Amino acid sequence: MDLTIAICTHNGETRIPRVLDRLCDCRQYTPESITWELLIIDNCSTDATSYICQSYGDRLPLKIIQEGQKGLAFARQRAVEAAQGELVGFLDDDNLPDTDWIRQAVEFGEQHPDAGAYGSRIFPDYSVEPPPNFHRIAPFLAITDRGPDARPYPREKRLLPPGAGLVVRRQAWLTSVPPKLTLVGRTTSMALASEDLEALVHLQQHRWEIWYAPQLRVHHLIPSWRLEPDYLYTLMRGIGLSRYRTRMLSFSPILRPLALIAYSLNDSRRILRHLLCYRGQLREDIVAQAELRFYIACLTSPFFFWKQQQPPDKSPDSQKT
Repeated sequence: MDLTIAICTHNGETRIPRVLDRLCDCRQYTPESITWELLIIDNCSTDATSYICQSYGDRLPLKIIQEGQKGLAFARQRAVEAAQGELVGFLDDDNLPDTDWIRQAVEFGEQHPDAGAYGSRIFPDYSVEPPPNFHRIAPFLAITDRGPDARPYPREKRLLPPGAGLVVRRQAWLTSVPPKLTLVGRTTSMALASEDLEALVHLQQHRWEIWYAPQLRVHHLIPSWRLEPDYLYTLMRGIGLSRYRTRMLSFSPILRPLALIAYSLNDSRRILRHLLCYRGQLREDIVAQAELRFYIACLTSPFFFWKQQQPPDKSPDSQKT
């Protein structure tokens, strides 16, 4: 089979029908010579997600798989393992692909056999007007527009596409990405993210190319609550806290202490520069406040991971209430 489309969803009953309707349209514009399937990975939903998806069974080549471990990384791994396609394309339950997305995904993979993964061109579909200067943090919401030309992501730039609209070569993933990642997704109030970047770094380490493929166009539906300050601050902090893991993966163990020092100095510089640039404006500027929280979380990320690895205190005093 050419392509497996995987939609990983948690309580997506209100979001996923629009995506499935769009895939019905995609089916009409996909040549019959392309063979594909659709996997719905239901990740611990407690609503009617599975029931709603089942109602599309006569219109789409659809299969529903239950994943009991909560976390996007677990759901994506399950999708890759269950896929029959040589390529696996990930769509979130708020992503609307263009009607030629399936054809473009397969053709790009055929034209770039050394690509282990390639990301779509993702446009925002805001339900309300975003805050001023929102373009500065828009990429953190999986909005990716690097122009009309395809290009590889250079390894030295440490820039990679988001998981939304990402297509991976199944065999490359199975031989390069560990079955269990350190970053599993936003499963707690910490909203620790970047599980997609961790997987892509593993692909790069195994010498697979990562590409930007603008022929694959996706529209990301962004509701008003995702533009509220509390959500943005939590999002940016969670992404920042994940940076230690995604940064250190690119270095051999012997070089990691030096890399950590360099990153810490740069993060400190960014914080000081940001405070000087936006002094007196942070309370009113949502974007600047979100950026500051990201920079601080990047700086403290090593301490966060160090704390996570410490064994719990089992002394008698720790048991007292």
